[in-house]
Amino acid sequence: MEFRFASADDASALGRLNADLVRAEGHRNPMTAAELEDRMRDWIAGEYEAVVCESACTPVGYALYRRESDHVYLRQLFVREGDRRRGIATALLQWLWSNIWTDVERVRVEVLVGNSAGLAFWRAVGFSDYCVTLEMSSPQGD
Repeated sequence: MEFRFASADDASALGRLNADLVRAEGHRNPMTAAELEDRMRDWIAGEYEAVVCESACTPVGYALYRRESDHVYLRQLFVREGDRRRGIATALLQWLWSNIWTDVERVRVEVLVGNSAGLAFWRAVGFSDYCVTLEMSSPQGD
């Protein structure tokens, strides 16, 4: 497994992986893969950094994060379905802590409450519950 910083040249592959993430976690984001690619390009050019995980020069996963004043916000971490349960995501997190986040005290991640596999993963690698965000749909939407 190879880890490297992403560049604008990776936006297409990251957009496709992001589309897979949206489907896998059951997110209601309606963006197309092309829209996700554009968004990824903007994020990498702006306040976010991304690390690509490759196997045989093929992207199999990535992490997208930004530094906040008192923590790192890990917006996305994803490994392709066929490459899961092989320790790739855990290795990516360890690589980030050892190589990039050496001065970071805390990392935060958000997980959809219906994403039980995601919640189990994050807890297994050492994350603990911090807050719950609640929402309510407009009663006029009925």
